[in-house]
Amino acid sequence: MNRRTLHRVGLIAAIAAAAPLLVGGLAQGTPGDRVTSAVTARGTSEDKIKSRGNQPFDVVVQSITIQPGGHSGWHSHPGQAIVVIKSGTFTTYDASDKTCSRHVYDAGEVYVDDGHGHVHIARNEGSVPLEVQVTYIDVPVGAAFRTDAPRPGNCPF
Repeated sequence: MNRRTLHRVGLIAAIAAAAPLLVGGLAQGTPGDRVTSAVTARGTSEDKIKSRGNQPFDVVVQSITIQPGGHSGWHSHPGQAIVVIKSGTFTTYDASDKTCSRHVYDAGEVYVDDGHGHVHIARNEGSVPLEVQVTYIDVPVGAAFRTDAPRPGNCPF
């Protein structure tokens, strides 16, 4: 490489390294509050079920507990998430809902998130811990199954 090319490569590397610092003042994902979770299983479907254009994908199973007054933070998933409410009350809000209406699910019920960029938050607005089991499907192999999102302007939390 010539000297000019090396200078450009160095400049690009410096900008890439500084980028997280430069966006610090911009809207960032909302962290969860009073939440514990553990991935209990993860596996790749290579020949039984196909999705994502007939490509292999991961299935992830996670146990989540949200204490009273806690929440997941605003986020989305790359594929569907099937939530089984084990105990407590699961309340969701959708970023795309202009009225920020709540949707409530009780123990024994199932909530299905469509995924594919659908931004939402899960909250425990009850007085006892909320326990859920979540199965994420159609996750790109090895990729994150959750993407943090900024709080939408239509919801006060």
